[in-house]
Amino acid sequence: MLKVININDNIVLNYIPMEKLKTTSVSLYIHRELNREEASYNALLPHVLKRGCKICGTSEEIEHYLENLYGAVFSAGIAKRGNDHLLCFDGETITDKYAPDGEQLTGGLLKLMLSVVFDGLDEFDEESFLQERANSVTKINNIINDKRIYANYRCQEEMAKGDKYEIPRLGYADKMKKITREELYGYYRKIIVGSPIDIYVCGEADINELEAQIRSFVSHLEFTPASLPENNILKSSSHVKNITERLNVTQGKLSMGFLTGIKPTDHDYFGLLVGNAIFGGGAQSKLFNNVREKLSLAYYAGSFTDKYKGFLMVNAGIEFKNFETAYKEIMVQLEEMKKGNITELEFNSSKEFLINSLNSTYDSQQGLISFFLNEKIGRTGRNIEDYKKGITAVTVQDVVDAMKKAELNTVYFLAGKEEE
Repeated sequence: MLKVININDNIVLNYIPMEKLKTTSVSLYIHRELNREEASYNALLPHVLKRGCKICGTSEEIEHYLENLYGAVFSAGIAKRGNDHLLCFDGETITDKYAPDGEQLTGGLLKLMLSVVFDGLDEFDEESFLQERANSVTKINNIINDKRIYANYRCQEEMAKGDKYEIPRLGYADKMKKITREELYGYYRKIIVGSPIDIYVCGEADINELEAQIRSFVSHLEFTPASLPENNILKSSSHVKNITERLNVTQGKLSMGFLTGIKPTDHDYFGLLVGNAIFGGGAQSKLFNNVREKLSLAYYAGSFTDKYKGFLMVNAGIEFKNFETAYKEIMVQLEEMKKGNITELEFNSSKEFLINSLNSTYDSQQGLISFFLNEKIGRTGRNIEDYKKGITAVTVQDVVDAMKKAELNTVYFLAGKEEE
């Protein structure tokens, strides 16, 4: 399904054919290893680059360019996958064969993306730079406004103390404020030829033509070969970290981090996927049906896994007074899983839930792009059907074996200021 074309030592073109939609998506990702000194630069740079390039000098010109592509969309941002800090550029346009006058819309979108990334202005516009720097500082400061996300972020930060993963996706506000326009431009010129870069095209496209377009566009650049950042599984600490933070909130946020030591390439990985679905991965899960529904201890309760760092995390919204009871019940449900007390309904419905989620990926171009990008970062080389086969083959004992490896590492509770 995935066709991989090496443009040079750094740039890889990935083509995912898809005919069911009348659009084509194009994404470009610059891989940088999480680094305390670089994080703020990485978070700011995509937004500044998107403000102008050689073929479209301003944001207004870029918008006009996209309108001429029949309303194509183009966005930029930053993501974190394990130790991989990703500068992201995503776009979507009507597939060429549906263009009213036979225009090469995909090539036009790719041209803009390549110009933004590789052919930026000779210097960043001062006003645009200052606006985007201020916006980036605001985003960092606003993390605390969504308490559910904030609690999850804080728990992961504490769980990853001493590991690269503790470095925040959006960088640091104090560092961001000090970045100058000249520093950011110098950083941009350095990393654009010294980073692994993935370009994904999903839809119907003449991939040979797009390959030639990319090769031509970067032919004048001298690249320094670079490799993808390496990931590592978080290691257990000698004791459980218990952190309580008090803010002006009316609902408590409980986040619990468990380390499993399981890598995405391990035999136990599929057991962990199914185990998480049974534990807290959906409406069929133990946390949802026991902690939330039966015992009414939480407004929401669920769990998810991070395959790059090997952790499992529980999130719950609770009344302050229910902290101890909710915490104990979550641990009870985990122990039930470790003992193999899993009903046939929980087991089968959780597998079905996971397979349905995988099947839905086939209906989303960005979903397919994200899937294959994630697998590349995880170095698994799997496709969607491999996942479906792996999940189908999981036994209850596989789930038990995987969940037995889940060790509590961090308990973070966001409580109210009035709570004593």
